[in-house]
Amino acid sequence: MIVLQVNGLTKSFSGTDILTNVRLEVQHRDRVALVGRNGAGKSTLLKVIAGEMTADSGDIIVPKDIRIGYLEQHTGIDSPLSIWEEMMTVFEPLHAIERRLRTLEGQMADPAVYENSLEYDKVMKEYDALQIEFKDSGGYQYESDTRSVLHGMRFYPEDFDKSVNLLSGGQKTRLALAKMLLSKPDLLILDEPTNHLDIETLGWLEKYLVSYEGALLIVSHDRYFLDEIVTIVYEVSRKKVTKYTGNYSAYLDEKAKNYERDRKLYEKDLSEKAKLEDFIQRNIARASTSKMAKSRRKLLERTEWMDAPDGNEKSASFSFSIERPSGNDVLNVENLAIGYDGTPLSTNIDFRAYKHDRIAIIGPNGVGKSTLLKTIVKKEVPIAGSIKYGTNVQFGYYDQEQATLIGSGTVLQEIWDDWPMMNEKDVRSLLGRFLFTGEDVEKPVQSLSGGEKARLSLAKLMLQKSNTLILDEPTNHLDLDSKEVLENALDDFPGTLLFVSHDRYFINRLATKVIDLSTNGAMEYLGDYDYFVEKKLEQEELNADISTVKAEGIPSATRSNEQDKELRRQERRLTRAIADLEDRMSRLEDEIAALQTELSLPEFAEDHVKLMELQAQIDERQEEHDRKSDEWLSLQEELEAL
Repeated sequence: MIVLQVNGLTKSFSGTDILTNVRLEVQHRDRVALVGRNGAGKSTLLKVIAGEMTADSGDIIVPKDIRIGYLEQHTGIDSPLSIWEEMMTVFEPLHAIERRLRTLEGQMADPAVYENSLEYDKVMKEYDALQIEFKDSGGYQYESDTRSVLHGMRFYPEDFDKSVNLLSGGQKTRLALAKMLLSKPDLLILDEPTNHLDIETLGWLEKYLVSYEGALLIVSHDRYFLDEIVTIVYEVSRKKVTKYTGNYSAYLDEKAKNYERDRKLYEKDLSEKAKLEDFIQRNIARASTSKMAKSRRKLLERTEWMDAPDGNEKSASFSFSIERPSGNDVLNVENLAIGYDGTPLSTNIDFRAYKHDRIAIIGPNGVGKSTLLKTIVKKEVPIAGSIKYGTNVQFGYYDQEQATLIGSGTVLQEIWDDWPMMNEKDVRSLLGRFLFTGEDVEKPVQSLSGGEKARLSLAKLMLQKSNTLILDEPTNHLDLDSKEVLENALDDFPGTLLFVSHDRYFINRLATKVIDLSTNGAMEYLGDYDYFVEKKLEQEELNADISTVKAEGIPSATRSNEQDKELRRQERRLTRAIADLEDRMSRLEDEIAALQTELSLPEFAEDHVKLMELQAQIDERQEEHDRKSDEWLSLQEELEAL
């Protein structure tokens, strides 16, 4: 069943076409994504479909009984009600039925009605019909559904009585999403629903939407999210919309294949056209071949020659270089507590960062991920513990709020204020690489969109040539293409990366370590995001199986089976732990060898301070190597004992 049909839609602003002759269709249970560059018209198309904006021409066809729910990006709820009361407003029709049922129950208990058989039958008939409607509409489970959705959006029973107006902007956005999910429209339209969601909440939302009963139409820049959910992709590009079947990765593959096919067909067309033109030119003047040449000319004029296929739209182009490398030790964080005004957000944080590490910091919202980065770059003061910095470490810091932008002048002045010795041509050339061209460089910084501010911040970061980049949500506000350009630049970066991100695709592409931050510490995983998820699931299974094995009253056969499973899991755990230790010991050996080479350099022969510093670093790594060797031996013995 079709729930939405868009035919020939055209929309323009101030005489400039944004969308032209758009055609789009959504069937019941379809999972549809709209993708495209920032400014391509995705949000405009959603607003027209949702009735928040009118089209210049074309038709939006929605069947009579189809309910559409639309959630704009950055939408929040302002309400004097409590969280629970606000969620209950979604179920006002059910409350009305419930009130009517109570009234009818009172009438049935009235002796006067009971003695009047006609009146009693009438009341009973209405009561039976309302009970069925109440049940079919979820009347016996809406409170349970509400608790489940609120929990998924990280609102817990102790939060239910809080006033909505006291929530932060991000919490209000999550609450608006929760309210929209509970309303269960036939077509759910979501514009950037993953904003303000941490990784755990994203995972819950994916599972919820995969099993959602209605149809979905989603705009999102989260590739992992799109791959998990959508089955149809509409690309908004150059004022038109093109349909692709499959998830986001399938769309990229199909788009590349289509372009390659069209390019070959176009080249074939060009070759045939050139041959015809050449034949006509050589033979039109000859009496013996003139007739044939004129015939070919008619063929040339009648043929509809293929237009050149559209290549990729212009992309940003940049890379990060360093002025001078750091030492092998970059950071040593010990027993750190972070927070504000003496109130800690997270404590007992311990980790080390070495040269060329790519470390992703993840964790729930409010645990202090951004605060940790600010503390590392000395924008905040630790509550307790210490941070030791390595030699020649130069930080380049990207703030997700773009607080590093002065914002009082134009885009051009923003660069010039910090690098006054650059000439205008070089500044314009630099900004052009970040898609600021022509009059764009004269735009006031305060008037820039989120994506434009992000690109300007990255331009300033590139100019710093720092050897250690500290990045707080660097992919926020960037469209999918700009994210890929940033990933490529960071992948080639010769220094050290430490970043906070909720973008799981981004983490998988770059991270060599994942630090899972909680209120009482930080757990380190030597791998990317998928490895982190695998280890977490393995640990949860292990804990669950141990609890089952220890439970009383389990039959002996079942207990034996559970014990076998437990032994296999322990074996996998030990094997992986041993592999992790071997990897770390190998890296330590490389670092020790590099330091020993540096120690023997002639230029340091008379520099006793430097020699002592190098020897101390060698000793420190050797001690860690010895500890890891002892752990490795212990785990090997444990594995053999199994």
